[in-house]
Amino acid sequence: MKLITTTILLLFSIICVNAQDIELDKLKKLTESNNYDIIVAEYANNYDKLSAKSLYYIGQAFFMLENDTDCLKFMDLSIQLDNQDPASYFIKASTLNYLSNYEEAITNFEKAILLNPNDEKFYTGLGDSYTMQKNYIKAAESYTKATKLPNCPDRSYYMLGQAYSSLKDDVTALKAFYQAKEKMTSESEYYVDTLFNIGLLESLQKNLDKAEPIFKEIIEISPNDYHSYAKLIQIYYHNKTYDKAVALKKTLYEAHRKGELKETNLEDMFCIDQFEWKGYKVLVFERYENENKGKIYNKHLFYVNDKSEKTMLRVQTEFSPISVELGGSKYLLCANQGATHINSGLGFNEDYNYEGVKTEAINLFTQYLK
Repeated sequence: MKLITTTILLLFSIICVNAQDIELDKLKKLTESNNYDIIVAEYANNYDKLSAKSLYYIGQAFFMLENDTDCLKFMDLSIQLDNQDPASYFIKASTLNYLSNYEEAITNFEKAILLNPNDEKFYTGLGDSYTMQKNYIKAAESYTKATKLPNCPDRSYYMLGQAYSSLKDDVTALKAFYQAKEKMTSESEYYVDTLFNIGLLESLQKNLDKAEPIFKEIIEISPNDYHSYAKLIQIYYHNKTYDKAVALKKTLYEAHRKGELKETNLEDMFCIDQFEWKGYKVLVFERYENENKGKIYNKHLFYVNDKSEKTMLRVQTEFSPISVELGGSKYLLCANQGATHINSGLGFNEDYNYEGVKTEAINLFTQYLK
């Protein structure tokens, strides 16, 4: 009798295991074909006898469908049956990141890493958790570990550079971004952003000869990357090769006319020059407005900022409809210091020479910033 009972139990166990294998195989195929809706429809309320891996696939389907609550539910169920599968901890941790529960996400990423220390995605996710906590040292450590592994995603290289940028370590950040550039193809979604960061950091380090070809490459790849046009314009103004900036400025004016710059920091004006003057940082902007509507408007603006980035003086060329009506200059050089408006009495026309305007602006700096 005992032998018969044991045999029946064994057969029942085999049948259950085979049934689980069939469902697991079906779930795996549905996942591979991205049929997440079908998985949810068939298994969300019918999972009691499924294996840990099957529960994982259901949770992953909810993850892909951005249903965080049910994703966590099924990952926890999977972990309860099998706490040695790093994939379940990874998906759970990634979901917790989306929910801004970074501490718990870190715990689960670390569990995944403990079970499999050779998966670059785990370190990247952990780095993201630390990034969101603004713990950039830990983030850099995690991204670095990801880059040491084969098949490291482009994003890990890019985020490593971002982590060092956030730490204000521009030298190491630049090295990281160059490494990222070497590892990526130009088709990578992070390639242009990587190039832009390289160009920006080279510019900050006064290596304009290295920054120029970087911004040119961006424009070749992405002709609508208007911030790169502005950066190139600044390089040409710094080098006093103003003719090279003419076509770039025309492109920005045309983009503005078409409304392509709305809701960006280029919507009203763009920076054409930056320079230091007696411990102050001077930012020079040019506005697109260029139409006589019978009102005064500012065309060029020189912001003189102290080390705390507070504007101590602003010098601007102001369009004067009255001056134009009387046959005088189109633009008058004026300034604002606090609530005080200053008119220098100097005027410029459309064919102004930038060096001349800059020289007179600096004369006003000298006069009003003792």
